[in-house]
Amino acid sequence: MAVATHSKLDAERLRTDFAVFEELVNGKPVAYLDSAASTQKPRQVLDAMRDFYEHSYANVHRGVYRLAERATTGYEGARRKVASYVNAPSEREVIFTRSATEALNLVAYAWGLDNLEEGDVVVVTDLEHHSSFVPWQYAAGRTGATFCVIPIDEGGELRLDALDEIERQGNVKVVASNLVSNTLGTVNPVQALAAWAHERGAIMVVDAAQAAPHRHLDVQALDCEFLALSSHKMCGPSGIGALWGRRELLEAMSPFNLGGEMIRSVSAERTTWNELPYKFEAGTPAIAEAVGFGAAIDYVSEVGLGAIEQHERGLLEYTLGRLGELPWIDTYGPPPERRAGIVSLNVEGVHPHDVAQVLDWEGVAVRAGHHCTQPLMTKLGVSATIRASFYLYSIQEEVDRLVEGLVKAKTSLG
Repeated sequence: MAVATHSKLDAERLRTDFAVFEELVNGKPVAYLDSAASTQKPRQVLDAMRDFYEHSYANVHRGVYRLAERATTGYEGARRKVASYVNAPSEREVIFTRSATEALNLVAYAWGLDNLEEGDVVVVTDLEHHSSFVPWQYAAGRTGATFCVIPIDEGGELRLDALDEIERQGNVKVVASNLVSNTLGTVNPVQALAAWAHERGAIMVVDAAQAAPHRHLDVQALDCEFLALSSHKMCGPSGIGALWGRRELLEAMSPFNLGGEMIRSVSAERTTWNELPYKFEAGTPAIAEAVGFGAAIDYVSEVGLGAIEQHERGLLEYTLGRLGELPWIDTYGPPPERRAGIVSLNVEGVHPHDVAQVLDWEGVAVRAGHHCTQPLMTKLGVSATIRASFYLYSIQEEVDRLVEGLVKAKTSLG
């Protein structure tokens, strides 16, 4: 395995684990700067999934034969890895879902629809991804609760001074926030929000999809009630994510999906639910994807989250320095010490989609659009931005190619 735990990671060495960096785009090596959307997958993760399909595939929990036992061991082993990764008190509090989006919807439906009512207040932030914004807006609309949004300041950070006005809207029942903004990279004060929520008898729901690949997660230290994360943003496969929730809340909640596996007994008169976590895992799960999720956790953990964060901080500072030399570039977000490895920008006089097309001609992959954060775009006064985002395999040369591509876009289209 080409990874090891170091205080400073060797990105060039890690890149040998990723076949994509051997590809050419328009005759040039790919510069993948879209890891905030989804990360590339190392050979170790792909090998683990291939080995599972070839030697251990069967349905889980239902067979006593050897293959079924291997499959169950792999699946439940991945759950234990997720539990350890977020420092969950119990692995039974970890529920596998299709994505962080489904995890957040699970909470909004199974907890929100049964616990919210008129007079209650649901609080989200201007920085939320739609998957952390829309489900709570929907739940508030269904139950008659008031939906409130914590605004941001000019630097893209939350205005906590607005909480007093929000509290006057009614009985604060739930606060939902991402730990890291997927558009600006802002690191949000989740612990402070959780303390404020708990003082008012509310629960705290954390979207950690953008934080999990880059920062240590500790649900006990964050003092939240629910936390969602996703595999595909941290070198794992798509199609699987996880929800951590406090056991007492999960046990009191209604199931989100109904069918096989999540039942204890079924009769014409009555159906009862299975124990945690299976109460929320209806049907055949994404077994191989769970195995891949576990392998990705092993990979990222061996590289070291501290090393990843340090590496991305260096790239972020270098990028902002290079962009600061171009007066026709607008950047958004807080200073490097209060953000993750994400840069949102615009080129004066050129639409973000056109800029992204020019960059693609140069083999540079970035994301252009509203990044599933339309309320945030409205606050920034733009319809879209270009987003460059880094991960453990990103290198300084890719930043230089990004800047060169931006100059070409401005020269040819500006």
